[in-house]
Amino acid sequence: MRVRLSLLLILVLAACAPAPKARPEPAAVSEPPKVLLHLVRPGDTLYRVALYFGVSVEALMQANGLTDTRIVPGQRLVYPWPKEARFYERGEASWYGPGFHGRRTANGEIFDQEALTAAHPRLPFGTQVLVRREDTGETVVVRINDRGPFKKGRIIDLSYAAARAIGLDHSGTALVSLYILP
Repeated sequence: MRVRLSLLLILVLAACAPAPKARPEPAAVSEPPKVLLHLVRPGDTLYRVALYFGVSVEALMQANGLTDTRIVPGQRLVYPWPKEARFYERGEASWYGPGFHGRRTANGEIFDQEALTAAHPRLPFGTQVLVRREDTGETVVVRINDRGPFKKGRIIDLSYAAARAIGLDHSGTALVSLYILP
């Protein structure tokens, strides 16, 4: 009789116990957009925006229906998403600049905070990476020329110019997706 009561008690307690928590699903990788987006800021030129996209000024003018090179702050410019870009990783980006300007990078070149470059812990030097800011959709193409970031949880350190291109210079950090370009 005691065995039956014990079994009954175990079954009742097991039924009342909370269900084990399910493992959270990994965050879905956002599908790349059909176009790259850039919000024109004061001081931007069409040439500079073309550099951000890694395209010619003529191609950028054609994609936006522009007849001359004048652009104004607040204007949105688009360019078709490069089909050959492949997703690499998603995580937090930060930027670095003034304290390192003029110093040598890990690949031996002199760091220029106004160049569209970045530091990544593993990607080979010279790799072209399209960095897409997840909250705004803004993008910039950078070349890996340094190692870092060295702060846990961050996946890429952008130069000041690259950070400025996607509005990271004000926020300091942001969630980004990295796409490798051929």
